[in-house]
Amino acid sequence: MKKIVDKITLKFLLVGIINTLVGNGVMFLLYNLCGVGYGISTAANYVVGSVVSYFLNKYYTFRQTQKSIKEVIRFIINIVVCYAIAYGAAKPLAYLVFGGFSQSVKDNLAMLAGSGMFIVLNYFGQRFFAFKGEGKEQ
Repeated sequence: MKKIVDKITLKFLLVGIINTLVGNGVMFLLYNLCGVGYGISTAANYVVGSVVSYFLNKYYTFRQTQKSIKEVIRFIINIVVCYAIAYGAAKPLAYLVFGGFSQSVKDNLAMLAGSGMFIVLNYFGQRFFAFKGEGKEQ
């Protein structure tokens, strides 16, 4: 069994910082400055962030060089499942816990919580599902 915390984990975290800055920047900009709704803002985060994540993790973190439509499909499935779980849970939870706050505050807290949940789920999904191939030496 592979170790869960190792050199790959550190690379994933570095890529995650970049990816989070890009994706969350898009999400919070759209929601707070452009007036775009919660659903579209969070979806835009993961469309943009997922493209960045795919290429950085494929070539840098997991050192996968082969071209594989199965890998792309696994990556897309992983992103969709992680998004559905994280944002499906985050918004109702934020609305329950922070019921007395404005919709904007609750939505921003839900987006933040959803990002955190997504990161954890996505790490395991990418490492053990999307990029599970052998690749090069990490």
